[in-house]
Amino acid sequence: MQAIGTWRGGHRTDLDDGRTHVVTVDLPRDEGGESAGTSALELAILALAGCITTVFSQVARRRRLGFSAMSIGLEAERPEGSPTITRVRGRFHLRTEATEEEVATALRLTVRTCPVGILFERAGIPIEVVPVVEHPGTGAGAVAR
Repeated sequence: MQAIGTWRGGHRTDLDDGRTHVVTVDLPRDEGGESAGTSALELAILALAGCITTVFSQVARRRRLGFSAMSIGLEAERPEGSPTITRVRGRFHLRTEATEEEVATALRLTVRTCPVGILFERAGIPIEVVPVVEHPGTGAGAVAR
């Protein structure tokens, strides 16, 4: 894995993974940036969300836990004056025929083995993700965010 950062002026940087994928990071306007991209700290939370959904799909496949829709919404707490986040909380939505217990078990395994989640835990940033299970045919709409 690699990361190549190219400064584009102000607080904006283009990040290249060396595999043809580029992401722009910048600060929000209220922090002196131009909001040309997500902030690097927001990118860390986005990476956690992506890691959880990716690893969950792997765990679900191994456990033969089928699902038709999945989403996750995370909120990171960053107290005023703090240089970084101190806690992540969220809700993990899954449309499945599996039981709530099966989903909760798979989600616990996911958070425990997600490489980005491990980084957060080692940094002392707790992650609390609550599973929300929707069974097909309940008419609850879609998987909410």
